[in-house]
Amino acid sequence: MDRTPSHTTSNKRIAKNTLLLYMRMVIILVIGLYTSRVVLSVLGVEDYGLYNVVGGFVSLFTFLNGAMTTATQRFITFELAQGSLDRQRLTFSTALIIHFGLALLIFVLAETIGLWMVYNKLVIPVERFGAALWVYHLSVITCMVSVISIPYNAMIIAHEKMSAFAYISIMDVALKLIVVFLLAVSPWDKLIFYALGLFLIQMLDRMLYGIYCRRHFEEASFRFRFDKNIFKEMTNIAGWSLFGNIAGIGYTQGLNILLNMFFGPVVNAARGVAVTVQGIVCGFVANFQMALNPQITKSYAVKDLDRMHSLIYSSSKFSFYLLFIIVFPIILETDYILTLWLKNVPEYTITFLRLILCIMLVDTLANPLMVSSQATGKVKVYQSVVGGLLLLIVPIAYVVLKMGGNPQSVFIIHLLVAIVAQFARLVIIGRLIEMSISHYLRKVIAPILGVTFLSVIMVLMLKTFILHGVSPIINIAIYLFTSTVFMLEVGLSKGERTRLFSLARKVLKK
Repeated sequence: MDRTPSHTTSNKRIAKNTLLLYMRMVIILVIGLYTSRVVLSVLGVEDYGLYNVVGGFVSLFTFLNGAMTTATQRFITFELAQGSLDRQRLTFSTALIIHFGLALLIFVLAETIGLWMVYNKLVIPVERFGAALWVYHLSVITCMVSVISIPYNAMIIAHEKMSAFAYISIMDVALKLIVVFLLAVSPWDKLIFYALGLFLIQMLDRMLYGIYCRRHFEEASFRFRFDKNIFKEMTNIAGWSLFGNIAGIGYTQGLNILLNMFFGPVVNAARGVAVTVQGIVCGFVANFQMALNPQITKSYAVKDLDRMHSLIYSSSKFSFYLLFIIVFPIILETDYILTLWLKNVPEYTITFLRLILCIMLVDTLANPLMVSSQATGKVKVYQSVVGGLLLLIVPIAYVVLKMGGNPQSVFIIHLLVAIVAQFARLVIIGRLIEMSISHYLRKVIAPILGVTFLSVIMVLMLKTFILHGVSPIINIAIYLFTSTVFMLEVGLSKGERTRLFSLARKVLKK
Protein backbone atom coordinates (compact mmCIF):
# COMPACT_ATOMS: atom_id res chain seq x y z
CA MET A 1 0.00 0.00 0.00
CA ASP A 2 1.30 3.46 -0.83
CA ARG A 3 1.76 5.36 2.39
CA THR A 4 3.34 8.39 0.77
CA PRO A 5 1.14 11.46 1.32
CA SER A 6 0.29 13.79 -1.51
CA HIS A 7 2.35 16.92 -2.03
CA THR A 8 -0.56 19.10 -0.91
CA THR A 9 -0.99 17.14 2.33
CA SER A 10 2.76 17.22 2.94
CA ASN A 11 2.92 20.97 2.39
CA LYS A 12 0.04 21.54 4.82
CA ARG A 13 1.80 19.39 7.41
CA ILE A 14 5.03 21.36 6.93
CA ALA A 15 3.14 24.64 7.37
CA LYS A 16 1.28 23.40 10.45
CA ASN A 17 4.41 22.05 12.11
CA THR A 18 6.35 25.21 11.31
CA LEU A 19 3.70 27.44 12.90
CA LEU A 20 3.49 25.20 15.96
CA LEU A 21 7.25 25.23 16.41
CA TYR A 22 7.33 29.01 15.96
CA MET A 23 4.82 29.50 18.76
CA ARG A 24 7.09 27.36 20.89
CA MET A 25 10.09 29.43 19.84
CA VAL A 26 8.54 32.75 20.81
CA ILE A 27 7.92 31.50 24.35
CA ILE A 28 11.44 30.06 24.56
CA LEU A 29 12.90 33.31 23.24
CA VAL A 30 11.24 35.53 25.83
CA ILE A 31 12.12 33.29 28.78
CA GLY A 32 15.57 32.44 27.41
CA LEU A 33 16.63 36.07 27.06
CA TYR A 34 15.51 36.85 30.58
CA THR A 35 17.13 33.81 32.20
CA SER A 36 20.44 34.39 30.37
CA ARG A 37 20.57 37.93 31.70
CA VAL A 38 19.85 36.86 35.27
CA VAL A 39 22.30 33.94 35.16
CA LEU A 40 25.13 36.18 33.93
CA SER A 41 24.31 38.70 36.65
CA VAL A 42 24.04 36.17 39.49
CA LEU A 43 26.97 33.93 38.53
CA GLY A 44 29.26 36.75 37.45
CA VAL A 45 31.40 36.90 34.33
CA GLU A 46 34.05 34.44 35.58
CA ASP A 47 31.68 31.66 36.72
CA TYR A 48 29.54 32.14 33.61
CA GLY A 49 32.66 31.69 31.49
CA LEU A 50 33.66 28.62 33.49
CA TYR A 51 30.27 27.01 32.98
CA ASN A 52 30.53 27.54 29.22
CA VAL A 53 34.05 26.18 28.81
CA VAL A 54 33.80 23.24 31.26
CA GLY A 55 30.24 22.20 30.43
CA GLY A 56 30.87 22.61 26.73
CA PHE A 57 34.12 20.66 26.93
CA VAL A 58 32.15 17.44 27.47
CA SER A 59 30.65 17.73 23.99
CA LEU A 60 34.11 17.05 22.56
CA PHE A 61 33.48 13.39 23.39
CA THR A 62 30.19 13.25 21.50
CA PHE A 63 31.78 13.19 18.06
CA LEU A 64 30.84 9.51 17.61
CA ASN A 65 27.30 10.18 18.79
CA GLY A 66 26.88 13.07 16.38
CA ALA A 67 27.69 10.80 13.48
CA MET A 68 25.32 8.08 14.72
CA THR A 69 22.53 10.63 15.33
CA THR A 70 22.58 11.61 11.67
CA ALA A 71 22.55 7.97 10.55
CA THR A 72 19.76 7.05 13.00
CA GLN A 73 17.56 9.93 11.84
CA ARG A 74 18.07 8.96 8.22
CA PHE A 75 17.27 5.26 8.67
CA ILE A 76 14.21 5.72 10.89
CA THR A 77 12.73 8.31 8.49
CA PHE A 78 13.63 6.22 5.45
CA GLU A 79 12.03 3.04 6.86
CA LEU A 80 8.89 4.95 7.86
CA ALA A 81 8.50 6.09 4.24
CA GLN A 82 9.01 2.51 3.03
CA GLY A 83 6.16 1.31 5.26
CA SER A 84 7.33 -2.00 6.83
CA LEU A 85 6.41 -2.05 10.54
CA ASP A 86 8.68 -4.99 11.37
CA ARG A 87 11.59 -3.27 9.64
CA GLN A 88 10.87 -0.07 11.59
CA ARG A 89 10.90 -1.97 14.90
CA LEU A 90 14.14 -3.71 14.01
CA THR A 91 15.78 -0.44 12.99
CA PHE A 92 14.70 1.30 16.20
CA SER A 93 15.91 -1.51 18.49
CA THR A 94 19.25 -1.76 16.70
CA ALA A 95 19.72 2.01 16.92
CA LEU A 96 18.93 2.05 20.65
CA ILE A 97 21.46 -0.70 21.38
CA ILE A 98 24.11 1.22 19.42
CA HIS A 99 23.42 4.40 21.40
CA PHE A 100 23.66 2.56 24.73
CA GLY A 101 27.12 1.44 23.66
CA LEU A 102 28.05 5.00 22.65
CA ALA A 103 26.92 6.36 26.02
CA LEU A 104 29.25 3.96 27.82
CA LEU A 105 32.12 4.85 25.49
CA ILE A 106 31.60 8.58 26.12
CA PHE A 107 31.63 7.95 29.88
CA VAL A 108 34.97 6.11 29.67
CA LEU A 109 36.58 8.77 27.45
CA ALA A 110 35.25 11.72 29.45
CA GLU A 111 36.24 10.32 32.84
CA THR A 112 39.78 9.44 31.74
CA ILE A 113 41.22 11.54 28.92
CA GLY A 114 38.73 14.34 29.46
CA LEU A 115 39.31 14.56 33.20
CA TRP A 116 43.07 14.69 32.63
CA MET A 117 42.61 17.65 30.27
CA VAL A 118 40.41 19.47 32.77
CA TYR A 119 43.13 19.10 35.42
CA ASN A 120 46.07 19.93 33.19
CA LYS A 121 44.99 22.05 30.20
CA LEU A 122 42.00 24.27 31.00
CA VAL A 123 42.58 27.64 32.66
CA ILE A 124 40.49 27.47 35.85
CA PRO A 125 40.99 29.64 38.96
CA VAL A 126 42.18 27.46 41.86
CA GLU A 127 39.41 28.57 44.19
CA ARG A 128 36.72 27.55 41.64
CA PHE A 129 38.23 24.22 40.61
CA GLY A 130 35.97 22.14 42.87
CA ALA A 131 32.84 23.77 41.47
CA ALA A 132 34.16 23.29 37.92
CA LEU A 133 34.52 19.54 38.59
CA TRP A 134 30.88 19.35 39.68
CA VAL A 135 29.84 21.02 36.44
CA TYR A 136 32.00 18.61 34.46
CA HIS A 137 30.69 15.37 36.01
CA LEU A 138 27.06 16.48 35.81
CA SER A 139 27.59 17.39 32.15
CA VAL A 140 29.00 13.92 31.45
CA ILE A 141 25.95 12.17 32.92
CA THR A 142 23.57 14.53 31.13
CA CYS A 143 25.38 13.82 27.87
CA MET A 144 24.99 10.06 28.34
CA VAL A 145 21.25 10.36 28.91
CA SER A 146 20.93 12.57 25.85
CA VAL A 147 22.78 10.03 23.71
CA ILE A 148 20.45 7.19 24.71
CA SER A 149 17.44 9.37 23.85
CA ILE A 150 18.50 10.05 20.23
CA PRO A 151 16.44 7.22 18.63
CA TYR A 152 13.31 8.47 20.42
CA ASN A 153 13.81 12.01 19.16
CA ALA A 154 14.47 10.68 15.66
CA MET A 155 11.16 8.81 15.82
CA ILE A 156 9.23 11.98 16.71
CA ILE A 157 10.83 13.92 13.85
CA ALA A 158 10.26 11.09 11.37
CA HIS A 159 6.54 11.02 12.26
CA GLU A 160 6.48 14.84 12.09
CA LYS A 161 4.77 15.06 15.49
CA MET A 162 6.25 18.43 16.39
CA SER A 163 3.67 19.10 19.10
CA ALA A 164 5.75 16.89 21.41
CA PHE A 165 8.76 19.17 20.97
CA ALA A 166 6.60 22.24 21.47
CA TYR A 167 4.98 21.16 24.74
CA ILE A 168 8.07 19.59 26.33
CA SER A 169 10.25 22.56 25.31
CA ILE A 170 7.83 25.00 26.91
CA MET A 171 7.90 22.95 30.10
CA ASP A 172 11.72 22.89 29.87
CA VAL A 173 12.13 26.68 29.75
CA ALA A 174 9.53 27.16 32.48
CA LEU A 175 11.52 24.88 34.80
CA LYS A 176 14.74 26.69 33.89
CA LEU A 177 13.07 29.94 34.85
CA ILE A 178 12.25 28.44 38.25
CA VAL A 179 15.89 27.36 38.65
CA VAL A 180 17.03 30.91 37.89
CA PHE A 181 14.68 32.34 40.55
CA LEU A 182 15.98 29.81 43.09
CA LEU A 183 19.57 30.55 42.04
CA ALA A 184 19.27 34.13 43.25
CA VAL A 185 18.29 33.01 46.79
CA SER A 186 20.24 29.73 47.02
CA PRO A 187 22.58 29.50 50.06
CA TRP A 188 24.77 26.93 48.25
CA ASP A 189 27.49 27.47 45.67
CA LYS A 190 25.60 29.12 42.81
CA LEU A 191 27.58 27.53 39.97
CA ILE A 192 27.04 24.01 41.36
CA PHE A 193 23.37 24.72 42.07
CA TYR A 194 22.83 25.98 38.52
CA ALA A 195 24.56 22.97 36.96
CA LEU A 196 22.57 20.55 39.14
CA GLY A 197 19.27 22.24 38.31
CA LEU A 198 19.90 22.04 34.55
CA PHE A 199 20.98 18.41 34.92
CA LEU A 200 17.70 17.43 36.62
CA ILE A 201 15.66 19.25 33.95
CA GLN A 202 17.54 17.44 31.18
CA MET A 203 16.85 14.10 32.86
CA LEU A 204 13.13 14.89 33.02
CA ASP A 205 13.08 15.96 29.35
CA ARG A 206 14.66 12.70 28.25
CA MET A 207 12.15 10.64 30.25
CA LEU A 208 9.17 12.50 28.77
CA TYR A 209 10.37 12.05 25.18
CA GLY A 210 10.77 8.33 25.79
CA ILE A 211 7.33 7.97 27.37
CA TYR A 212 5.71 9.90 24.49
CA CYS A 213 7.26 7.65 21.84
CA ARG A 214 6.32 4.41 23.58
CA ARG A 215 2.71 5.54 23.91
CA HIS A 216 2.24 6.91 20.38
CA PHE A 217 4.45 4.82 18.08
CA GLU A 218 4.12 1.04 18.20
CA GLU A 219 7.52 0.57 16.55
CA ALA A 220 9.18 2.45 19.45
CA SER A 221 8.84 -0.45 21.92
CA PHE A 222 12.36 -1.73 22.55
CA ARG A 223 13.11 -5.41 22.01
CA PHE A 224 16.57 -6.90 22.27
CA ARG A 225 16.90 -7.39 18.52
CA PHE A 226 20.10 -6.53 16.74
CA ASP A 227 20.37 -6.66 12.95
CA LYS A 228 23.94 -6.88 11.64
CA ASN A 229 23.04 -5.51 8.22
CA ILE A 230 21.33 -2.43 9.67
CA PHE A 231 24.27 -1.99 12.03
CA LYS A 232 26.70 -2.21 9.12
CA GLU A 233 24.75 0.33 7.03
CA MET A 234 24.35 2.72 9.96
CA THR A 235 27.99 2.56 10.98
CA ASN A 236 29.09 2.96 7.37
CA ILE A 237 27.21 6.28 7.13
CA ALA A 238 28.25 7.23 10.66
CA GLY A 239 31.87 6.39 9.98
CA TRP A 240 32.08 8.83 7.07
CA SER A 241 29.91 11.36 8.91
CA LEU A 242 32.55 11.34 11.64
CA PHE A 243 34.64 13.84 9.70
CA GLY A 244 31.86 16.39 9.67
CA ASN A 245 30.95 15.86 13.30
CA ILE A 246 34.53 16.10 14.53
CA ALA A 247 34.84 19.30 12.55
CA GLY A 248 31.57 20.61 13.99
CA ILE A 249 32.70 19.98 17.55
CA GLY A 250 36.15 21.28 16.70
CA TYR A 251 35.04 24.69 15.49
CA THR A 252 32.62 25.13 18.39
CA GLN A 253 34.27 23.71 21.51
CA GLY A 254 37.73 23.64 19.92
CA LEU A 255 37.64 27.39 19.35
CA ASN A 256 36.18 27.84 22.83
CA ILE A 257 39.16 25.99 24.32
CA LEU A 258 41.62 28.01 22.19
CA LEU A 259 40.09 31.23 23.47
CA ASN A 260 40.40 29.93 27.02
CA MET A 261 44.04 28.91 26.55
CA PHE A 262 45.09 32.23 25.01
CA PHE A 263 42.82 34.75 26.75
CA GLY A 264 41.22 33.13 29.85
CA PRO A 265 37.60 32.62 31.04
CA VAL A 266 36.53 36.27 30.64
CA VAL A 267 36.71 35.92 26.84
CA ASN A 268 34.80 32.61 27.17
CA ALA A 269 32.05 34.59 28.87
CA ALA A 270 31.87 36.93 25.85
CA ARG A 271 31.66 33.95 23.53
CA GLY A 272 29.06 32.35 25.83
CA VAL A 273 26.78 35.38 25.54
CA ALA A 274 27.21 35.48 21.74
CA VAL A 275 26.50 31.76 21.45
CA THR A 276 23.39 32.13 23.64
CA VAL A 277 21.99 34.70 21.20
CA GLN A 278 23.08 32.46 18.32
CA GLY A 279 21.15 29.52 19.76
CA ILE A 280 18.00 31.55 20.26
CA VAL A 281 18.11 33.09 16.78
CA CYS A 282 19.05 29.77 15.16
CA GLY A 283 15.99 28.20 16.75
CA PHE A 284 13.69 30.15 14.44
CA VAL A 285 15.28 28.63 11.34
CA ALA A 286 15.76 25.22 12.95
CA ASN A 287 12.00 25.04 13.53
CA PHE A 288 11.30 25.50 9.83
CA GLN A 289 14.01 23.04 8.83
CA MET A 290 12.92 20.46 11.39
CA ALA A 291 9.43 20.53 9.91
CA LEU A 292 10.75 20.11 6.36
CA ASN A 293 13.73 17.73 6.74
CA PRO A 294 11.71 14.50 6.98
CA GLN A 295 9.99 15.33 3.70
CA ILE A 296 13.36 15.59 1.92
CA THR A 297 14.35 12.11 3.09
CA LYS A 298 10.93 10.62 2.36
CA SER A 299 10.94 12.09 -1.17
CA TYR A 300 14.24 10.39 -1.89
CA ALA A 301 13.01 7.13 -0.35
CA VAL A 302 10.15 6.97 -2.89
CA LYS A 303 12.43 8.25 -5.74
CA ASP A 304 10.57 11.53 -6.24
CA LEU A 305 13.66 13.60 -7.10
CA ASP A 306 11.72 16.55 -8.55
CA ARG A 307 9.90 16.95 -5.25
CA MET A 308 13.22 16.59 -3.41
CA HIS A 309 14.86 19.34 -5.48
CA SER A 310 11.89 21.64 -4.91
CA LEU A 311 12.10 21.08 -1.14
CA ILE A 312 15.83 21.84 -1.17
CA TYR A 313 15.29 25.12 -3.02
CA SER A 314 12.45 26.13 -0.69
CA SER A 315 14.22 25.10 2.49
CA SER A 316 17.45 26.88 1.53
CA LYS A 317 15.83 30.12 0.44
CA PHE A 318 13.19 30.47 3.13
CA SER A 319 15.64 29.43 5.86
CA PHE A 320 17.98 32.21 4.80
CA TYR A 321 15.17 34.79 4.67
CA LEU A 322 13.81 33.82 8.08
CA LEU A 323 17.28 34.17 9.56
CA PHE A 324 18.18 37.34 7.65
CA ILE A 325 15.09 39.22 8.83
CA ILE A 326 16.14 38.54 12.44
CA VAL A 327 19.92 38.81 12.05
CA PHE A 328 20.03 42.00 9.96
CA PRO A 329 18.69 44.35 12.70
CA ILE A 330 20.79 42.60 15.37
CA ILE A 331 24.01 43.12 13.40
CA LEU A 332 23.22 46.79 12.83
CA GLU A 333 22.14 47.53 16.42
CA THR A 334 24.24 45.00 18.36
CA ASP A 335 25.54 47.48 20.91
CA TYR A 336 22.08 48.79 21.80
CA ILE A 337 20.45 45.34 21.96
CA LEU A 338 23.13 43.76 24.17
CA THR A 339 23.26 46.76 26.51
CA LEU A 340 19.46 46.75 26.84
CA TRP A 341 19.49 43.01 27.51
CA LEU A 342 22.53 42.56 29.78
CA LYS A 343 23.40 46.11 30.97
CA ASN A 344 27.02 45.02 31.58
CA VAL A 345 28.26 43.52 28.31
CA PRO A 346 31.51 41.47 28.47
CA GLU A 347 34.35 42.75 26.30
CA TYR A 348 34.46 41.36 22.73
CA THR A 349 30.81 40.24 22.89
CA ILE A 350 29.59 42.69 20.24
CA THR A 351 32.23 41.72 17.67
CA PHE A 352 31.86 38.00 18.45
CA LEU A 353 28.10 38.15 17.98
CA ARG A 354 28.24 39.99 14.66
CA LEU A 355 30.73 37.51 13.21
CA ILE A 356 28.81 34.48 14.52
CA LEU A 357 25.59 35.77 12.97
CA CYS A 358 27.33 36.15 9.59
CA ILE A 359 28.55 32.55 9.90
CA MET A 360 24.98 31.47 10.63
CA LEU A 361 23.72 33.05 7.41
CA VAL A 362 26.18 30.93 5.43
CA ASP A 363 25.55 27.75 7.43
CA THR A 364 21.77 27.98 7.15
CA LEU A 365 22.11 27.05 3.47
CA ALA A 366 24.01 23.90 4.41
CA ASN A 367 21.24 21.99 6.20
CA PRO A 368 19.08 21.01 3.18
CA LEU A 369 22.17 19.74 1.35
CA MET A 370 23.37 17.83 4.41
CA VAL A 371 19.96 16.16 4.82
CA SER A 372 19.97 15.27 1.10
CA SER A 373 23.38 13.66 1.42
CA GLN A 374 22.24 11.52 4.35
CA ALA A 375 19.05 10.56 2.50
CA THR A 376 21.09 8.99 -0.32
CA GLY A 377 23.27 7.04 2.10
CA LYS A 378 26.29 7.93 -0.07
CA VAL A 379 28.24 10.16 2.26
CA LYS A 380 31.86 9.09 1.69
CA VAL A 381 32.95 11.84 -0.71
CA TYR A 382 30.75 14.51 0.89
CA GLN A 383 32.03 13.97 4.42
CA SER A 384 35.64 13.53 3.35
CA VAL A 385 35.76 16.81 1.44
CA VAL A 386 33.47 19.04 3.52
CA GLY A 387 34.56 17.57 6.87
CA GLY A 388 38.18 17.92 5.81
CA LEU A 389 37.67 21.61 5.00
CA LEU A 390 35.94 22.33 8.32
CA LEU A 391 38.65 20.51 10.25
CA LEU A 392 41.06 23.19 9.08
CA ILE A 393 39.35 25.89 11.16
CA VAL A 394 40.95 25.04 14.52
CA PRO A 395 44.56 24.50 13.36
CA ILE A 396 44.47 27.67 11.25
CA ALA A 397 43.01 29.60 14.20
CA TYR A 398 45.72 28.20 16.49
CA VAL A 399 48.48 29.37 14.13
CA VAL A 400 46.91 32.83 13.82
CA LEU A 401 46.61 33.16 17.63
CA LYS A 402 50.20 31.99 18.06
CA MET A 403 51.25 34.74 15.65
CA GLY A 404 49.51 37.32 17.85
CA GLY A 405 45.98 37.30 16.44
CA ASN A 406 43.17 38.88 18.44
CA PRO A 407 40.18 36.89 19.78
CA GLN A 408 37.85 37.81 16.89
CA SER A 409 40.30 36.46 14.31
CA VAL A 410 39.15 32.88 15.02
CA PHE A 411 35.60 33.75 13.92
CA ILE A 412 36.82 35.46 10.75
CA ILE A 413 38.69 32.26 9.85
CA HIS A 414 35.55 30.25 10.57
CA LEU A 415 33.47 32.47 8.27
CA LEU A 416 35.89 32.17 5.34
CA VAL A 417 36.15 28.38 5.63
CA ALA A 418 32.33 28.08 5.93
CA ILE A 419 31.89 29.87 2.58
CA VAL A 420 34.34 27.54 0.84
CA ALA A 421 32.67 24.48 2.41
CA GLN A 422 29.23 25.56 1.16
CA PHE A 423 30.40 25.67 -2.45
CA ALA A 424 31.93 22.20 -2.00
CA ARG A 425 28.60 20.88 -0.65
CA LEU A 426 26.73 22.19 -3.67
CA VAL A 427 29.02 20.52 -6.20
CA ILE A 428 29.05 17.13 -4.43
CA ILE A 429 25.33 16.93 -3.57
CA GLY A 430 24.28 18.17 -7.00
CA ARG A 431 25.88 15.10 -8.57
CA LEU A 432 24.45 12.71 -5.97
CA ILE A 433 20.80 13.68 -6.42
CA GLU A 434 20.91 14.80 -10.07
CA MET A 435 20.26 18.42 -9.14
CA SER A 436 21.37 21.13 -11.56
CA ILE A 437 23.86 23.52 -9.96
CA SER A 438 22.79 26.29 -12.32
CA HIS A 439 19.16 25.83 -11.21
CA TYR A 440 20.25 26.07 -7.57
CA LEU A 441 22.25 29.23 -8.24
CA ARG A 442 19.33 30.78 -10.11
CA LYS A 443 16.56 29.72 -7.73
CA VAL A 444 18.41 30.14 -4.40
CA ILE A 445 21.67 32.09 -4.51
CA ALA A 446 20.63 34.83 -6.96
CA PRO A 447 17.51 35.97 -5.05
CA ILE A 448 19.37 35.70 -1.73
CA LEU A 449 22.20 37.92 -2.94
CA GLY A 450 19.66 40.35 -4.40
CA VAL A 451 17.76 40.71 -1.12
CA THR A 452 20.98 41.05 0.90
CA PHE A 453 22.57 43.63 -1.41
CA LEU A 454 19.48 45.82 -1.73
CA SER A 455 18.76 45.68 2.02
CA VAL A 456 22.31 46.72 2.93
CA ILE A 457 22.42 49.55 0.37
CA MET A 458 19.01 50.89 1.41
CA VAL A 459 19.85 50.82 5.12
CA LEU A 460 23.21 52.53 4.60
CA MET A 461 21.46 55.30 2.68
CA LEU A 462 18.77 55.65 5.35
CA LYS A 463 21.33 55.76 8.19
CA THR A 464 23.41 58.33 6.35
CA PHE A 465 20.70 60.75 5.23
CA ILE A 466 17.58 60.12 7.34
CA LEU A 467 18.04 57.94 10.44
CA HIS A 468 21.03 59.69 12.00
CA GLY A 469 20.23 60.24 15.70
CA VAL A 470 16.92 58.38 15.51
CA SER A 471 15.95 55.97 18.30
CA PRO A 472 17.41 52.46 17.80
CA ILE A 473 13.94 50.96 18.28
CA ILE A 474 12.62 52.94 15.30
CA ASN A 475 15.72 51.95 13.33
CA ILE A 476 15.12 48.27 14.04
CA ALA A 477 11.50 48.55 12.89
CA ILE A 478 12.64 50.22 9.66
CA TYR A 479 15.30 47.53 9.08
CA LEU A 480 12.69 44.81 9.52
CA PHE A 481 10.29 46.52 7.15
CA THR A 482 12.99 47.14 4.53
CA SER A 483 14.33 43.58 4.49
CA THR A 484 10.80 42.12 4.45
CA VAL A 485 9.77 44.23 1.46
CA PHE A 486 12.85 43.22 -0.53
CA MET A 487 12.33 39.58 0.45
CA LEU A 488 8.74 39.62 -0.85
CA GLU A 489 9.37 41.65 -4.00
CA VAL A 490 12.83 40.45 -5.04
CA GLY A 491 13.44 37.23 -3.13
CA LEU A 492 10.24 35.37 -4.01
CA SER A 493 8.69 34.42 -7.32
CA LYS A 494 5.10 35.38 -8.09
CA GLY A 495 3.90 31.84 -7.32
CA GLU A 496 5.76 31.76 -4.00
CA ARG A 497 4.25 35.10 -2.96
CA THR A 498 0.78 33.84 -3.83
CA ARG A 499 1.23 30.66 -1.76
CA LEU A 500 2.70 32.61 1.15
CA PHE A 501 -0.16 35.13 1.26
CA SER A 502 -2.71 32.32 0.93
CA LEU A 503 -1.18 30.53 3.92
CA ALA A 504 -1.13 33.78 5.93
CA ARG A 505 -4.83 34.36 5.24
CA LYS A 506 -5.69 30.83 6.40
CA VAL A 507 -3.71 31.29 9.60
CA LEU A 508 -5.37 34.63 10.36
CA LYS A 509 -8.82 33.11 9.83
CA LYS A 510 -8.04 30.32 12.28
